[in-house]
Amino acid sequence: MYLRRYKNEDLPELITLFKETVRSVNAKDYSLEEIKAWTYSRTDFSEWDQSLSEHYSFVAEENGVIVGFGDITLEGYLDRLFVHKDFQNKGVGTALCNLLEKQVNGPILTHASITAKNFFEKRGYRIIKEQKVVRNGVYLKNYVMQK
Repeated sequence: MYLRRYKNEDLPELITLFKETVRSVNAKDYSLEEIKAWTYSRTDFSEWDQSLSEHYSFVAEENGVIVGFGDITLEGYLDRLFVHKDFQNKGVGTALCNLLEKQVNGPILTHASITAKNFFEKRGYRIIKEQKVVRNGVYLKNYVMQK
């Protein structure tokens, strides 16, 4: 596996990976209505590109194929961490998270999905609170977690 910095031309593949991962991996923890709201097809490419370009953002590749990505802000907010549905439980998320956490000093905060909660707990994150966020008019449960 090869880890590298995010490039603008990665964006379409990252958005596809995000949507496919949520629709398959997260489907065990969220309803179809919640999944549709989370992956609503009108993704704002320019907004994603801006935040990924401003954050510490990394991509994981396996044989030239993007298998995961993640980003963290300068202040320590771990914004996104997604692993391709076919590369779950193969160390991709761990490798990306290790690299992301090294980019900042101090506490790290994330909003973890139901699906990702156990991954972050095993890394030493603790739940600050459970919350419901609105995505396209639908409430989704997640967890504010800190390390």
